[in-house]
Amino acid sequence: MTEISGGARLAAFAPVDNTARVDAVVRRLTDAIVLGLLADGEQLPSEAELAAQLGVSTVTLREALMALRQQGMVETRRGRGGGSFVRVPREAPALLDRLRDLTVEELRDLGDHYAAIAGAAARLAAQRALPGDIAPLRRTLEEMAATRDEAHLRRLHGRFHIEVAAVSQSARLTREEIRLQADIGPLLWLAHTGEHGPSAQHRAIVGAIQHGDGDRARELAERHVLDAVEHLIELRLREP
Repeated sequence: MTEISGGARLAAFAPVDNTARVDAVVRRLTDAIVLGLLADGEQLPSEAELAAQLGVSTVTLREALMALRQQGMVETRRGRGGGSFVRVPREAPALLDRLRDLTVEELRDLGDHYAAIAGAAARLAAQRALPGDIAPLRRTLEEMAATRDEAHLRRLHGRFHIEVAAVSQSARLTREEIRLQADIGPLLWLAHTGEHGPSAQHRAIVGAIQHGDGDRARELAERHVLDAVEHLIELRLREP
């Protein structure tokens, strides 16, 4: 099983807010599964433990797990060694259909917001990174270089940015990064379709974080997002 940085996993299991708790739990776990924070076949914590981590009742959690089972995201096995297990969806998202649903103005607005979050997270990561925090980022770059599976590479792109946010040691920024990755991350992948391995921008972001250069890390992270959004806008303008 691929090792995911602790900060990113903690954000996935942080307490949900008080509104529409079943929907919030479903969204949180769906995002974590789709983005690869929870691995295919991984066993979830027990219902009591997971409910406590998410700050909800076991009744709420069971309703959320039922919804996830109906969506094919979770499989429940009975008997000895049973429990709830993650099932990563195999179908590729209809990205071009999603792109057509957004106007150029909406894409720019999403890009501006995401660039601000990604930039702030990268700056804080450079300022706060401990020596051991760089290793997960390097491992993800190595995985990106080794894989030729497009779906896996797409998840690694998302995971990389979530891990950068986790290094910032800001739980709020990390949760917002997870939310944005789920909302716009798959679309941003369209800007990298056909590429293999990490980009020069990915490597430069890690280098800036490792050297403690917060301004450079922020600039690189913002540029990485905005370049992808500009490419998306070009694609959108070509779509009918």
